[in-house]
This record gives sequence, structure tokens and C-alpha cells, in this order.
Amino acid sequence: MSRIDVRHVTHEFELEARRVTALHDVSFTVGASEFVCVVGPSGCGKTTLLNLMAGFLAPTHGEIRVDDAPVNGSGGNRGFVFQDFAQLFPWRTAQGNVEFGLEVRKMPAAERREVARRHLQLMHLEAFAGAFPHQLSGGMQQRVAIARALAYNPSILLMDEPFAALDATTRAEMQRLLVEVWQATRKTVVYVTHDVAEAVYLADRVVVLSASPGRVKAELTIPLPRLRDPLSLECLEWQRTILRHLTSGTDGP
Repeated sequence: MSRIDVRHVTHEFELEARRVTALHDVSFTVGASEFVCVVGPSGCGKTTLLNLMAGFLAPTHGEIRVDDAPVNGSGGNRGFVFQDFAQLFPWRTAQGNVEFGLEVRKMPAAERREVARRHLQLMHLEAFAGAFPHQLSGGMQQRVAIARALAYNPSILLMDEPFAALDATTRAEMQRLLVEVWQATRKTVVYVTHDVAEAVYLADRVVVLSASPGRVKAELTIPLPRLRDPLSLECLEWQRTILRHLTSGTDGP
């Protein structure tokens, strides 16, 4: 799997004829097959950072490298899962949505169907291959989106609060499933979340960003075995540790 290096990244954008800094001098590394969560207050540039990693945006200063190659535009080695359920094509079935990227890559139809079927099975959705998005629950739609992102076998999975709109029970089920899928595939994952408990449950390491402009305040390794009990004393203590970093008034660990 791939390694990501974020090197002194600053990103600015125009807002009502003035320059606004979303991220300032952000540096950290995501190791191959590592699961990293990025947390921080609203407006700190978490989604901007993910878009920079995906190649949808270019840094104003600094650079992002994947396996020591600079990120210049989107690439097949990075899959992206959004929060919005509308990311699925409503006129395509679950199977058709998962096949989409494979069609773009001109994969033969028989192979494409088999790859899509296998990834729907990985997400426990094989029985719903013929269903359209409007016939699926929110959690099922997100599982289709993850299957689609995984189907063309990217080495990196970028996830922007994919479970934020789900109810608590479905969100917990999706978190468990994501950990199982990650353990099976060993993708490099960067996952943006507002939810500190989610970050502790999912991550090998948590990167804490400061309020706007976003800077790295802390990088915390979560040394707990999986699967984790989110209500255990160990998980709760790590949640308190992250919250202390989020609410402290100074940058740095």
C-alpha cells in the first residue's frame, strides 16, 4: 500500500475579494496501510486537506507526495468516499454503481461484473445488487459507495465524514464493518471526522488540527487492539486526551 507525505502545505482561497488561509504549514506522514483520522473544529480545513490529497485542489505552498511522487491532479491510486448520499448515480443499480469506475477503465464486462459482485459481497450487499439507490437505506448507500471506491483497487482510501448523516446504531455498524474491510484489504486510509469517539475507535493515529487556519496541533498514536470497545475506560481516556488537544489554546503537542 501507499505512503502519503504532506510537506509544509498551505492553502489559500479567494473569498469576497480577500485571501483566506484554510491550512497553514501542515506537515505529517501517513504510513503504508495505516488508518489515520483527522479531527478538528469546523472550518479548520479538514475537507480541504482531503481534497488536496485527492488532487482535486493544489496547495498554495508546499506539496503532497504519494510514494515519493508529487500529487498533480486526481489519480487511480486514490479512492474517495463523500458524506453525501447523492454521490451514487440514481439511475444505476448497486451493481451498476460499483461497476462504473471499471467501465471507465475499459475492463471487460464479465470481469467487471465479477469484481463488482465480489466487492458488494465484501460489504454484505450481494442480495441488493439489483436495487437502485432510492431503494436502499442510508447505510446501505454508503456501503455501495465504499464498494465502488474499493472496486478499482486504489492503494489509498480518502473518506470525508462518510457516516456523519447516519443514525447512531447504523453508524456504529458501519464503523465495525469499515474496520473489518480495512483489516481485509490493508488500504492506506485517511478519514476526516468531527466525532472524537469515532476517531478513537477507527484510527491507528489521530492528527488534530487547530481552528482556522488549520495547523497540526498534535499527532496521537492509539495503541489499542481491534476490535475496540468504544465504552471501555481505555477508549474513553483517549477521547479525553484528544478533546484536551482540541480545546487547548496553543498549537503543538
